[in-house]
Amino acid sequence: MAAVVTSWTPDKKHTDLQRWICIYPAYLNSKKTLAEGRKLPRDICVENPTHQEIRDVLFTTGLRIGVENKLYPRERSKEMLYRGRIRVELKNDDGTPIKDEYPTREAVMRHIVESIPKLKTRQNRPAEQQPQAVQQSSNKSKGKKGRR
Repeated sequence: MAAVVTSWTPDKKHTDLQRWICIYPAYLNSKKTLAEGRKLPRDICVENPTHQEIRDVLFTTGLRIGVENKLYPRERSKEMLYRGRIRVELKNDDGTPIKDEYPTREAVMRHIVESIPKLKTRQNRPAEQQPQAVQQSSNKSKGKKGRR
């Protein structure tokens, strides 16, 4: 993706890079609030998706995609883990969807959140996903003794 992005005008074709939709990982992150940029309901979102996972899922759909080294403006952390923007071409020049099963941005995002948990990289992490048992101490209070 070495294309220079210029300002948007309505006479741009749907195949121009500027007309492709943008998807940031924050849109699909169940840990984010709506104010922090989540676009879908929390119960269907995935925990901390990365731009590589989104790219891998979209690669199998047959849509044209592009990865850009951009940071979501609402993201507080500037770490490399949170970088990445995915561009997806949804429509032909005449305005018809390229794939009938993905006519809108929301349809693409719903497909992504359904597919990310099925990735091998997500299924090989059972130790991290398991809640750790909280050990409760059975010590009696060691503080001051009450009044007698």
